Parts: sequence; C-alpha cells; structure tokens
Amino acid sequence: MARSPKRLLLLIGPGILVAATGVGAGDLATAAFAGSQLGLTVLWAVVVGAAVKLILNEQLARWQLATGTTILEGMVQKLGPLVWALFGAYLLLWSPFVAVALMKACGAVLHAMVPLVPMNVGAIACALVGLVMVWLGGFALFQRVMAACIAVMVLVVLASAGAAFPPPIEFLSGFVPRVPEDRQALGWTVALVGGVGGTLTIICYSYWMREAGRDKPEDLKTCRIDLAVGYSMTALFGLGMIVLAAGVAEGGALTGRGASVIVQVAERVGEATHPFMRWAFLIGAFGAVFSSVLGVWQAVPYVFADWWGMRPGRGGRDAPIEKVSTTSPLYRGSLVALATLPCTLLFVDFKTAQKLYALIGAAFIPLLAVALILLMNRRAWVGQALANRWGTNIALGVALSVCILAAVWSMLGL
Repeated sequence: MARSPKRLLLLIGPGILVAATGVGAGDLATAAFAGSQLGLTVLWAVVVGAAVKLILNEQLARWQLATGTTILEGMVQKLGPLVWALFGAYLLLWSPFVAVALMKACGAVLHAMVPLVPMNVGAIACALVGLVMVWLGGFALFQRVMAACIAVMVLVVLASAGAAFPPPIEFLSGFVPRVPEDRQALGWTVALVGGVGGTLTIICYSYWMREAGRDKPEDLKTCRIDLAVGYSMTALFGLGMIVLAAGVAEGGALTGRGASVIVQVAERVGEATHPFMRWAFLIGAFGAVFSSVLGVWQAVPYVFADWWGMRPGRGGRDAPIEKVSTTSPLYRGSLVALATLPCTLLFVDFKTAQKLYALIGAAFIPLLAVALILLMNRRAWVGQALANRWGTNIALGVALSVCILAAVWSMLGL
C-alpha cells in the first residue's frame, strides 16, 4: 500500500531536517571550490564525509532511544560538569558566527537574484522571516518548509550538474580514494570530508526525534531509514556541486570566499548553458542557505535551553531534566537573540574571532565521537541490545580518525 506524503514526511522528516540544516553556505563553497580546483578526484571524499556523519548520528539516536535523554544530557550527566562548561563555551562562540555567516549567504544570493536589494538588507530580512516562521509556524510548518527547501536545492543542483556531466568512466574514477600529494589539494580534500553534514547541528537530531515522538528502542529502524535518506541527499548534493564546479572550471578555478563562490558558480552555469539555469541555480542555492537558517533558528534554542537546564546547582547532577518547550520563555528568548543580535556583526569584520570559531568548530566532531565511544560501550547505561558491537566500534573508530585528521588540518590551516 502506498504511503501518503504526510506519512512519508513523518517517516523521514527528522533525517531531512538534519540534512537540510547541515548543508549551509560553507558546504556549498567548499564543494564548489574543491570541484573547481581538483575536479572529480574528490568525489569519494563527499561519500566518506556523509558516511561519517551518518555513523555518528545513528549512535546519537541509539543513545536517546536507550536512555530517554539527549546526547547532550548524557554527556553532562555521565561525563561530568566540565563537559557542561566546555560545551557552553563552544555553543556561545559558535552560535553568533554561524548565524551571521548564514545571514550573509542569504543576503548575497538574494542580492544576486534581485540586485536592488542590498546584501545586508536581504540578510536581515531573511533572519527576521525565519524568526517569524519558527515562532508562529510550529514544528509541522517548519518540517514542511524544510522538506520543500531540500527538495528544491537537491533537484536544482543535480539538474545543473547534469548539463556538465562527464563521461561515466571519468565520473566513476572519482570514487576511488586518492590522497593528493599537494598540501593545498590535501587541505581541500580533508575539508570536504570534515565539512559535509555540519558540526553542532548533528546533535539537533535529538530534539527532532522527540518532536516526531520517537522514544522507544523499536523506533531505531525508523531512525536508521530517515538518517540514510537524509545523508544520501547530503551526499547527492555534494557530488552534484563538485561535478558542476568541475564542469564550469574551464574559465579558470573559482576564487573568493563563502557566498561569493556560490554566486560565481551561478554566473558560470548561466554562461555555459542558458541564463535561465543561472536563476535556477541561485534558487536552489537560496533554498540551501535559507533552510540552514530555519534549521539553526529552530534547533539551536532547543540546545541552549537543554544546556542551561543542566547548569550546576540546579538540584544535583542526577536531578531530572525538564523537556524543552518551544513556547517557553527560554526557548523563545534564545530564538530572538539568535536571529537579531548577530545582525550587528554583518557590518564588522572579526577575522581573529572567526578563526577561533573555526578552530573550535573543527574540534567538536572528534570530541563528540569520543563521547559516543565512552557512552555507547557502557551496557549498564544503554542496555545489552543497544550497546555497541565490535563492528560498530570499528566504524566509529574510523569515523573518529577521519574527524581528528580534519580537525588537525583545520588547526594547521589557521
């Protein structure tokens, strides 16, 4: 019997959300830059990066279904208050800079589509529209809009890439892992592996699981299905960007940073195919960055409220943690702060702070992987059925190694 669209969205919704939120301006720019510089030789890096994030998120889901607590709650309760302090420092540094980066990307793409709209005006407008949608729309509207955004961005990028698709043998050869000898090329390859699928946004899946009513071990199969769908879309999007960038690189490798690279790709696509495709690509790119804005606006207040609810002195380390409500003053206050305060950074260049933010961001995923290894191997905490097996530990160990390599390379590149 065929599933209704509503039933299908309920099944794969949280995975779609984590995929759409994790694909931001940085992922677009990194994939485009790597494709223009290295061609198809880095296709394998996208697949590896998506697989790493899938492994980590599957572990996160198993922890939550086994214990009823989010991974953040588990890390603080089981690993101690130092985790609370370190995570809070990361969250407070990460949030404003990722917010302003997403705003700038939205503003740049919107300006490329409608030149009369100044970039900073477009950035602020997108931030406020996202704020209103999350405040008034509730989770159901948020999920539908996000599903539409990721469908548009994946379809547009794949359609654009189809116009520049290489011979099949050349395309397939890009999935053979190769480690570039050139230092810069190696850096772009590692950046692809580490950047696909986001950083802190991975743990947002915990809260979307709760919204979807997944709270029993029997829900693990559903979580695996929707994560597989979500990260498959992430991988397809990254592969499409590389093929597209490699196909339009005849005019020279792309230059610039961030959203300017996205606009460059759109211009090249229009020149190589048809002016309509320039517009189509910009619409897909806008869907990608605006969906990230919505995802961050909706989920990061959850994370902040969850983190603050575990502060030292609230009643003891093992005191029950109150579930976060999207109508609570703490959630809504965090939402308003996230969507408005970073607007002041649109007019200031904080290069040193951004480097520090990038450094801490690169370190987050390896630390999460270590925490999962510590938590998921304690059968007294997660039970025999959901604890890690040797095969899972090997996969997690490989993921950890890849994440450490990406983090170290990011640190060396600063």
